Amino acid sequence: MSDRALSSPPAAPLDGEVAVDPATGRPAGRPQALVLLLSSCLAVLGAVLLAPVLPRIQDAFAGTPGVETLTPVVLTAPALVIGLTAMIAGRIVDRVGRKRLLVGALVAYAFAGTAPLWLDSLQLIVASRVLVGLTEAAIMTCCTTLLADYFSGATRERYFGLQVVFTTVAATLFFGLGGALGAQDWRTPFWLYAVSLPLAAAAAKYVWQPTPVARTTQLPPLPWRQLAAPVGVSLFGGLVFYVLIVELSFVLDGIGVESTGTIGAVSAIGSLGTAVGAFLFGRVARLGPAVTVPVAFAFSGLGLVGLGLASSVPMVVVFAVVTGFGNGLLLPALLSWALGSLTFEQRGRGTGVWTSAMFIGQFVCPLAVLGLSGAIGGLGTALAVVGALAVVAAVGVRSARPVGAAAH
Repeated sequence: MSDRALSSPPAAPLDGEVAVDPATGRPAGRPQALVLLLSSCLAVLGAVLLAPVLPRIQDAFAGTPGVETLTPVVLTAPALVIGLTAMIAGRIVDRVGRKRLLVGALVAYAFAGTAPLWLDSLQLIVASRVLVGLTEAAIMTCCTTLLADYFSGATRERYFGLQVVFTTVAATLFFGLGGALGAQDWRTPFWLYAVSLPLAAAAAKYVWQPTPVARTTQLPPLPWRQLAAPVGVSLFGGLVFYVLIVELSFVLDGIGVESTGTIGAVSAIGSLGTAVGAFLFGRVARLGPAVTVPVAFAFSGLGLVGLGLASSVPMVVVFAVVTGFGNGLLLPALLSWALGSLTFEQRGRGTGVWTSAMFIGQFVCPLAVLGLSGAIGGLGTALAVVGALAVVAAVGVRSARPVGAAAH
């Protein structure tokens, strides 16, 4: 992103492409970035850690009315809550300050996340998962906002890409850990939520508020006319991004693959494609959203069309990598587009709006694919349709030639 993309100067002084701590004069660097990148992984922990133990949870509460409906909600509730509340978290970020909310949310995350270790009611466990979603909304909004506060230009784009790399690798690790720990007891994986406590301590030590919290009661309004396009596209982008994660195992099952080892290996290879795309984003971000967003949608879309038509494991692997590569470019490209023209006082709310759009898209994803599958003749056709729509989105964004993250 070029300096011209910022419509007004940042509130914190800059040393090159990094903000400087107003209290100590020290520039932001790897310690701050590492805390924020690792904390960003906690939302992924909530999404994938429990997937392997859902059948065990259902068995444990077999006598609970509506157990078949409530058990999947244990997994999906946090994502829905993030989608519904991240905008509120964004307003709190701009109002009370980034650091205070981040540290508090990390501490609360540990208590809400580990609560099912002691709860004997499925309804109470679902309620605790709603609280986890609230803390995740605050954590994700704070982390992304602080990355945008601390860094600018190419440095910011590189860290946005690394945020996707970290969360993608974390998803792969957490999925395996959830299965291994859940083999002993379905409650055991919940202990991992306590990892947020050392992160809270690290945030308290290394993270600093970029500028003093504004004491005025009136925040500057968001530029909704500028945000409408990137947020609307990000809503669809969230759906596209999640298709590979949700549906890959069903694609493999549909062509006769029954081995969980094979399914896991193909999923890991697809995740590797996502990590590569996100890692490379920093090198292509200078081209601007008019290029990066269409290219990302094009790769994801063509990959999904291929997955819908694939009839063998090698074909699935190839198109999973293509889709994953596009997904790795997609999130940081959309985020850079959305935040590129926002000022410091607007950035928390803008990040919250964008995060809400992404997570609502992710939550809707399996429902949309299921509806398409039933309406037009199977999963393969549904994936091809979603892929074709992604390609259409690529053409539409390119034709609109958005500005706001970089000039090219």
